[in-house]
Amino acid sequence: MAVNSEPSSVSLPVSGIVIAVVSSFINGSTFVLQKKGILRSRDRGGSYLTDVVWWAGTLSMIVGQIGNFLAYNVAPAVIVTPLGALGVLFGAVLASWILKEHLNILGKLGCVLCCCGSVVLIIHAPKAETVTSRLELEERLLDPVFVVYALLVVLLLVILIVWIAPAHGTSNIMVYVAICSLLGSFTVPSSKGLGLVAPNVFGEGPSSSRALALFLGLLGTLAVSILIQFFFINKALECFSSNMFEAIYYVTFTSTVILASALLFKEWTALTLTDSLVMLCGLTTVCIGVVLLRISQEALITWKKKTD
Repeated sequence: MAVNSEPSSVSLPVSGIVIAVVSSFINGSTFVLQKKGILRSRDRGGSYLTDVVWWAGTLSMIVGQIGNFLAYNVAPAVIVTPLGALGVLFGAVLASWILKEHLNILGKLGCVLCCCGSVVLIIHAPKAETVTSRLELEERLLDPVFVVYALLVVLLLVILIVWIAPAHGTSNIMVYVAICSLLGSFTVPSSKGLGLVAPNVFGEGPSSSRALALFLGLLGTLAVSILIQFFFINKALECFSSNMFEAIYYVTFTSTVILASALLFKEWTALTLTDSLVMLCGLTTVCIGVVLLRISQEALITWKKKTD
């Protein structure tokens, strides 16, 4: 028995890594294909909802997220999550080939710094405590710190969507990026929560009304978050280059998910001084990368105005 169990313990992480790498490449093509579909439909004067390339990008997003879900179930998150940076780099290469979106040297350096800084943040982020039951999840969801954070995120999203996005969304990429990233504070915890609550709802034995209400609440939160995020992703792709949006979005989404998970699962209690300093360095690297991408974007806009 010991001989048979050893290969399986080694093969599971390997399979998870393989799935994560494939999913990262699929996710990297998502924004490029959707952007291509938007441009094609704009040339035809129609809606991108009727464009086959845009739907191919949407399908790749669905397949990529399913792949991520499978990878997280067969390999540790600290191994799977950093591999998402491969999608950013692949997306930049694909955008340069398909969309002719060429980054200058500052843009390329900013993209690399964003990916490196995000990987450092993920590796040294506090690891989630094990939550194995619905009761534990309910206790964490009602924690005052997480409740206050969730309310602040909702308030910020309302301000961004209702007032800031209509006025500055088309001119500042950070508006749409902030909206899509903040929604990650709800999508990832909701996905994890559904996995914990589902056995109480669909498993053997009587289903409690409390478990069903929590399941429907998490499912509704997940659905609304994904739909709003999907809408603003396409709004961003209509105005900005796909490789720049994907790089900044990956950074901010990862950061908000780490923060939300740390608050929900009280992970900061296990954070060491060394990890805190390394995460600060990683965050600084990310900020420098984002600034370089912004400078690259402004330089590109200035160059286009001069050529026109």
